[in-house]
Amino acid sequence: MRRTTIALVAAAVLPLGLAACSSDDEDEPAEETGQNQESQDTQDGEDAGGREDAGEGMAAAGEPFGSACAAVPQDGAGSFDGMAQDPVATAAGNNPELATLVSAVTAAGLGDTLNNAEALTVFAPVNDAFAQIPEADLNGLLADETALTDVLTYHVVGERLSPEQLAEGEFETLQGGTVTTTGSGESFEVNGEAAVVCGNVRTANATVYLIDSVLMP
Repeated sequence: MRRTTIALVAAAVLPLGLAACSSDDEDEPAEETGQNQESQDTQDGEDAGGREDAGEGMAAAGEPFGSACAAVPQDGAGSFDGMAQDPVATAAGNNPELATLVSAVTAAGLGDTLNNAEALTVFAPVNDAFAQIPEADLNGLLADETALTDVLTYHVVGERLSPEQLAEGEFETLQGGTVTTTGSGESFEVNGEAAVVCGNVRTANATVYLIDSVLMP
């Protein structure tokens, strides 16, 4: 009789024990899943934060602006992305809007000087700016290397300038003279005579502002 009672009690207790073990086993994956989800959420948050910070950095760097920017090629070496990969003289050579300027730089033998500089700002006259100079005067300038070098280096400042710095600035050029800049937002002038028509164009070693007039020292 005693053996029968023990057997009955054991039979009753055993399923309860198995059920408890089974319940513990099922709870562990749930906790593990919760931890994994928390870890994933944290990682996602960090990734999102990183993307957000990167976006803010890109916004801070600024984009090219101005009416003439529409004439810049959308892709290829002469596009904004393409120019950003090359030093400034090479980059300008790939942009059809700067063909006359590049011819002048080549005539003055300044290509290597500009390409090898660490940081520059170039106020780059577009083709139409050179077209405003009488043909005989332009040809005479292109034939006079000393005068041409003076004019071209007067368009170059030995540091990168942001649009904000152009609001009311005075900067020494590689020629030795100074240029003054005024304006705000996306509207700027150099020496009160040349308007920036496409600004904040980045190359590997320079920031370029395309202007609608040739500056004279």
